[in-house]
Amino acid sequence: MRENYIEIEELYALRQLFSQTETIKHYAFQSVNFEKCGYPVENYRFEDCLFMGCHIPPRMYFAMDENCIVFPRVKMPYKVFPNRLYDARSLYLHYNPRNHKSFHTCYDTINYERYMAKGKESNDIKETLCRALHDHSISNALDQFIRDYDEKDVVAVMGGHAIKRTDPSYRKIVTISKRLTELGKLMVSGGGPGAMEAVHFGAWMAGRSDAEVEDALSIIEEAPTFRDNGWLPLAFEVIEKYPRVEQYHSLGIPTWFYGHEPATPFASDIAKYFDNSVRENYIVSVPKGGIIYTPGSAGTIQEIFQDAAQNHYETLGYASPMIFLGKNYYTEEVPVYPMLQDLLAKGKYNNLLLSITDEPDDVVNSLIAFHRPFHQWSGQSFEY
Repeated sequence: MRENYIEIEELYALRQLFSQTETIKHYAFQSVNFEKCGYPVENYRFEDCLFMGCHIPPRMYFAMDENCIVFPRVKMPYKVFPNRLYDARSLYLHYNPRNHKSFHTCYDTINYERYMAKGKESNDIKETLCRALHDHSISNALDQFIRDYDEKDVVAVMGGHAIKRTDPSYRKIVTISKRLTELGKLMVSGGGPGAMEAVHFGAWMAGRSDAEVEDALSIIEEAPTFRDNGWLPLAFEVIEKYPRVEQYHSLGIPTWFYGHEPATPFASDIAKYFDNSVRENYIVSVPKGGIIYTPGSAGTIQEIFQDAAQNHYETLGYASPMIFLGKNYYTEEVPVYPMLQDLLAKGKYNNLLLSITDEPDDVVNSLIAFHRPFHQWSGQSFEY
């Protein structure tokens, strides 16, 4: 099997390549400017290479063989070929927390407004092509980012956007996420407000004291939901007061499909998609270390059954824990848990690693134990 293309996404890496060889074969270049590399590009030989959104001087085309493919740069409000994941700075580019009106001119808002104007299911072929190319590039960047982690160290939390910053459940998620992040886990969510934000807030505060966490919570609680004035600027106030400890990251995977829900800036790395189906696939397939389900509505329930099917078929090679945080909610209000238990007992599902609790300690201990091969999953808890 042929090896993957070697990817070049930065100018310094391009210069290093040019200094090493004159025949460049099986490389993928993304959003790099060959005009600024400082080398006579026409003197090199390019064989079976990909060029995605690059600035290519005309003389360089004569140096490419017939197997090279060039995806030209396309002028759009968004980057058609992003060569890295977003973060708060890039997604909220031109946003000033001290000027509310600037939210309407930031990168994220402009893209969302265009997305809605063109239609979620646009019939503009150029628009749909560019969206697909953008999402492909984001997936590529996401795959590269995940490679730095043991796959069982990637854990997700699913839950509703309606959970308030003042809710006890918000604090539980913060506690779980902070502890797991400090234990080396990469925390993942849908990247929006509510339960999703709590995941990234907890990860952002990893390495800090309980007093600092309480102070940060007291700041953001002044605007409990994303519909309240101050929700976003208060988040940036915390970010400024308590910079992220560099070693700790978290991954948000939001979508412009739900663009009315702002992406949380507490996620250190953000994979934002146009296509919600692609995004949903990543949300349940990336966290091979397990998924924690907190109270949520239709979207969360969809993810539960998508995850259940994935575990039943062991699509990813093995089944991962499905931990339900909220006994009353998932047995009485939305009785998904007893339904899954019943279907498991009847053989309609196999391989499901189900557990339910109200305690953050149970969640943390279960996920840590899952990563230890000498512990055995008992169905409800781990046996030591």
